[in-house]
Amino acid sequence: MALFKKNPNKIIEPVSDRVLQGFCTVIILLLLVVVGYPVVYVISSSFSSAAAIQSGRVVFLPIDPTLAGYKFVFQYDTVWLGYRNSLFYTVFGTIINMFLSILFAYPLSKSDLPLRGFYNKLIVVTMLFGAGMIPTFILKSKLGLVDTIWAILLSGAVSIHNTMIIRTSFKSSIPKELYEAAKIDGANDFKCLTSIAIPLSKATLSVITLYYAVGHWNQYFTAMIYLRNKNLFPLQIFLRTILTAGQSIDASSVSETMLQQVQDGTQQIKYALIVVSTVPVILLYFIVQKYFKKGVMVGSIKG
Repeated sequence: MALFKKNPNKIIEPVSDRVLQGFCTVIILLLLVVVGYPVVYVISSSFSSAAAIQSGRVVFLPIDPTLAGYKFVFQYDTVWLGYRNSLFYTVFGTIINMFLSILFAYPLSKSDLPLRGFYNKLIVVTMLFGAGMIPTFILKSKLGLVDTIWAILLSGAVSIHNTMIIRTSFKSSIPKELYEAAKIDGANDFKCLTSIAIPLSKATLSVITLYYAVGHWNQYFTAMIYLRNKNLFPLQIFLRTILTAGQSIDASSVSETMLQQVQDGTQQIKYALIVVSTVPVILLYFIVQKYFKKGVMVGSIKG
């Protein structure tokens, strides 16, 4: 009989709480379906035959499984060129972003910074107002940045939003006494930044790195405006051309067989290229996911 004895310490949830929890669970499941199904559909379509995609027979699982789309994507030299350029812009662009953002955020986190209030107000102005596309293009033309890699690497080199998150992390998560102790031991501001602020803000910096990297990897508008040399195009330009124009294949650069394959399986190649271009971002997220929750929560702390 003791086996069926109720646990007196067990907390019984009110019916209203259980109903609310069930309602929230249903909403989350619906959102998961809405967000997850397009991803599943794209992956399934990338492995399906062109005829199955065009006839609308692909719903959930691949139909007539084939690797023809991926085979073409990896045979097309321009895709590898775009991959190389995107990796270059992502790696070096993110390095520039983080370097400048950290150097900008650290002084702003110091309460004894002269004219700190003025700088904060100036930053807010830049978040609300911008010069616009045409003045920016004219400026970059005068500086000789158009049709160079610097037009991509230096565009948006510092995000004020991300900088303010880093500043908040430096200010709220690191005790002021720690800096004072380091100063007593003879450390200067650069030493405090590299030995205290950066190591103790790994979570936030990892998330901001992810933000910058994803932004560089996905950007196409800046490249479309400032680049003319196809050898400098990132992968997203080629992907965009396929999605909007139906094909991005120069007939003179491929064989007749490959060109016919593109014309017959444009949709199949689209989905394969989407999957191929998304994989690096997904892998990057898995690398920094353990820092993601903590780093995002820092941005909600005002200071």
